[in-house]
Amino acid sequence: MKLNQAEQVCRWMALHGRRHPVEAATWNGVIMLALLGYAVLPMLVLTQDWLMLPVSLAAVVMPEGYAGARRRLHRRQRLRCDWLGALR
Repeated sequence: MKLNQAEQVCRWMALHGRRHPVEAATWNGVIMLALLGYAVLPMLVLTQDWLMLPVSLAAVVMPEGYAGARRRLHRRQRLRCDWLGALR
């Protein structure tokens, strides 16, 4: 996910978060884990903790995976996702 796309979703959440509190909290958690993954990645490489490296990389790609899962569920009409328009 590109930085401007994440920024657009965060902006949408800031504007509409009161009507969608669970979605806003979930998105904030996903972004927090991704940032934590980015922050921990250099430390893992420097300490050569190779077992935790896949966990950090998974956290880094979590926003893209979350958005993709929401997109698939929205297309199948299983879950309504209003913020998908912000990703374009």
